[in-house]
Amino acid sequence: MTRMTRQGVRHTGVEGRLKRIEGQIRGIARMVEERRYCIEILQQLTAARRALDGVTLQVMKGHINGCVSEAVRKGEGPEKVEELMETLNRFVK
Repeated sequence: MTRMTRQGVRHTGVEGRLKRIEGQIRGIARMVEERRYCIEILQQLTAARRALDGVTLQVMKGHINGCVSEAVRKGEGPEKVEELMETLNRFVK
């Protein structure tokens, strides 16, 4: 599904990907309840984290292509670029 945020950025497939990740997390919780082998749990946690990173990058790309590009066209680029840099800094930590 393609949705438009209030700024008009497309988030194609984000909701579906998040629902799949939600299912992964529920599965991991079951694994913990069942006292499954730690390595199996860690593997699933790693997969879930990678999936979240993928969604994060997808949303960032939409933000850059939409909000940041629009701000640059309107002459408001420096503020949006600074906001983006702060967000990227948090993401990579």
